[in-house]
Amino acid sequence: MSLNRLRGKSAERSVAKTLGGKRVGVLSGEDVSLDGPFSVEVKSRQTFVACAWMAQAVRNAKGKTPLLVVHVHGKRHDDDMVIVKMSDFRSWWGVIKGMK
Repeated sequence: MSLNRLRGKSAERSVAKTLGGKRVGVLSGEDVSLDGPFSVEVKSRQTFVACAWMAQAVRNAKGKTPLLVVHVHGKRHDDDMVIVKMSDFRSWWGVIKGMK
């Protein structure tokens, strides 16, 4: 098994623990299963361009919760992606049904 695949599985386990869910991987189509309203897909990368974008959002937030919205040209805004830091997600959502 490749090192990247092992890192991905480790990230899935860590996210599952953080969210109080269960790592299910390829067994059910989602990486982490929660009893609440979210289906969780986990991606782990050494570098990701959105990290620099989020850093900019954090710098500009001035006491607010930074959200990073990624829009793909020519696509509907309903399909935009919203990225939020895990700590902010947990702060806003608190304990979700099925989460510890």
